[in-house]
Amino acid sequence: MDGGGRVAEPLTGTAYAPGASPRPDANQGRGGLRRKNAAEVSPDVRPGGSASLRGSLRRPRFAWGRFRRFRTGAIFATTLILAAGTSVGVVYGGYLPTVMQWFKDGRDIAANAVGFRISAVALSGNRHLSREEVLAIAGINGRTSLLFLDAAETREKLKANPWVGDATVQKLFPDRLAVAVVERAAFALWQSDGQISVIADDGTVLESYVSRGMLALPFVVGAGAAARAKDFVALLDRHPELRDKVRAAVLVGERRWNLRLKNGIDVKLPESRVAEALDQVASLDREKQLFDRDITIVDLRFPDRVIVRISEALAQAREEALKAKRAKPKGGNA
Repeated sequence: MDGGGRVAEPLTGTAYAPGASPRPDANQGRGGLRRKNAAEVSPDVRPGGSASLRGSLRRPRFAWGRFRRFRTGAIFATTLILAAGTSVGVVYGGYLPTVMQWFKDGRDIAANAVGFRISAVALSGNRHLSREEVLAIAGINGRTSLLFLDAAETREKLKANPWVGDATVQKLFPDRLAVAVVERAAFALWQSDGQISVIADDGTVLESYVSRGMLALPFVVGAGAAARAKDFVALLDRHPELRDKVRAAVLVGERRWNLRLKNGIDVKLPESRVAEALDQVASLDREKQLFDRDITIVDLRFPDRVIVRISEALAQAREEALKAKRAKPKGGNA
């Protein structure tokens, strides 16, 4: 009982009779001292008999293990997202070839450091293309290593150039390379849509620039003429005298050929019987000096006849001569 006549209850919640010895509690340890439960509150008895709670509830322990796992997962997810975003940017941003080239350069540097740098290239077969042009087309430079050079890929690079019909690439370890090319030959000049190009005998366009040395090549004109030039020129070569008088062969409607001669005469050939028509017109010129006459067109499209159109000047001269002849009085009728 305190000074006010009140009975003070034990803070532990268990009352004992006066003079009775408290029995050890199940939570008490040896020596009769009661072990505090983690959830119990320790009282603070202040002078004067009043008791107050400290509010000494234990702070909750921070789950460091769980936090570490969360942090690791977050870092991994962020790294994955950044990698995916970078990859998409590289591919769709057009930087993939640059990145791949960086990788190849680094790989070649490592191989060159151990003795696989290409020190000599034996090149053969090139006539139109220079050595520097062939190596540039093949992608071979001072940084290229023989170890990581793909011979098949290099061959395809060379064949992609229109001047190269075929190529072989041989690796000679540790540091030498043999390259042989088979070039296409310039066969003719082809005009289409106002553009003149140099073509090979298979119709492949070799280049659009026409140098002075190629002006003597056969000249074909019209859509589809490049693919059919080889066969027609072969027929024309059978008559060298006629061929030398031809300025251009014009494919009309992708069906038949016209010859434009250097003196302006047009020779119209049929769709079929081309070889026969060339034999015929060559014979007429050889025997009758056909192309030395004042004519403009020789039409061989009909199998049973040859039609020749004279020039306007000749036609007018002939007409005037006929008029003069009609106007001349007959002899003896003065």
